[in-house]
Amino acid sequence: MTEFFNDTNLREFISYMVTGDLTLITGLLWLVIATIISMIGGAIGGMMLAGKEMGYYFSATLGALFAPAGAIPAIIFGFAFLTIFQ
Repeated sequence: MTEFFNDTNLREFISYMVTGDLTLITGLLWLVIATIISMIGGAIGGMMLAGKEMGYYFSATLGALFAPAGAIPAIIFGFAFLTIFQ
């Protein structure tokens, strides 16, 4: 286990994540994290908007599926903007 945490590649990756350097790997990880957060927000929003009419489980499912449709392009545009103007 100590070999895993003392690996130079892992230490470099963690330092990139902490300092905010945008590489391909950190960008993909931030994309996954942001997608999961948008799915959670979409599920909560779906339950608040249409929970009583359609059922809480179904509206949460639809909200979680449709929320990343707007969030993922915005995230990719933001990463491209940061890469160009960094």
